[in-house]
Amino acid sequence: MLHPEARAWVDRVLSNGWVPRRTLTPELAREQLRNTRIAPLARPLYDVRNHTIDGPGGPLKVRVYRPSDAEALPITMFFHGGGWVLGDLELSDAFCREVAAGVDCLVVSVDYRLAPEHRFPCAVDDCLEAISWVNDHAANLGADTSAFALSGISAGGNLAAVCALQLRDQQRIAPLAQVLICPVLDHNFERASYLENATGMLLERDDMRWFWDHYLPTAAWGLHPNASPMQAPDLTGLAPAIVITAEHDPLRDEGAAYAARLRAAGVPVRYRCYHGMIHGFVGNAALTCGREALAELIVDMRLAFRRHDFVVDTG
Repeated sequence: MLHPEARAWVDRVLSNGWVPRRTLTPELAREQLRNTRIAPLARPLYDVRNHTIDGPGGPLKVRVYRPSDAEALPITMFFHGGGWVLGDLELSDAFCREVAAGVDCLVVSVDYRLAPEHRFPCAVDDCLEAISWVNDHAANLGADTSAFALSGISAGGNLAAVCALQLRDQQRIAPLAQVLICPVLDHNFERASYLENATGMLLERDDMRWFWDHYLPTAAWGLHPNASPMQAPDLTGLAPAIVITAEHDPLRDEGAAYAARLRAAGVPVRYRCYHGMIHGFVGNAALTCGREALAELIVDMRLAFRRHDFVVDTG
């Protein structure tokens, strides 16, 4: 059953003239997101600074959140959501501030290129380049590259999972954790959670078709592990994972299935499915469960950075 607070949130958004994204052009969908975004009170930090780096397709913006003047801080790379089509550095600004302050780490948020102007694998390439930039400039940033995590929400969770696979295969920086929040992990619209939550939950089944259609050059690319991490043949040797899903999210089952595959491959996993919640609820200040989920996530990340085993589920 949908939690009363989640029901009230959905009704509030719908009553404000929300239009399903699948009926809009990408430009109009971006405008709708800007117009309906509710900016929470931003937590002040010691320093928040924008950088422009050389990306694979030209200038690439990143935003570095610093909670204090301490040196050798852990690093969390963060990739925003929005189905690879929507979103920017502002979309998750408040979330990044909370993580930086709560975990006591640098958060590096990446303004990767969006589809359909820049289709797969442009976003992946940008995220990997941002990781390399942080590694190369760690001393100037006051960052400890031995304490490094990948994180993302929704499509950003997809990018975090893909980057974890790429870093393993390229034997580059070894993350201490991958944090996948309501992640997109498979080009598959037939799982039970897609059918159960096809409409009425803000993120709908046909919305996900719309996102994927704009992201992929052709549908056949949906079978590539760099688009659908679930299609990767081997998940051994990946970073320990924190996977968060929501009961009333079309993406719920692929998150659960990926967590199960990671666990079967010997990867430590902390999996939580929050009952009564909808896609993208973590950190939503209007939802008690959203605030609580963010607080629990921060605890898990602090433990991961301290190289303690965060509590794993037993399956």
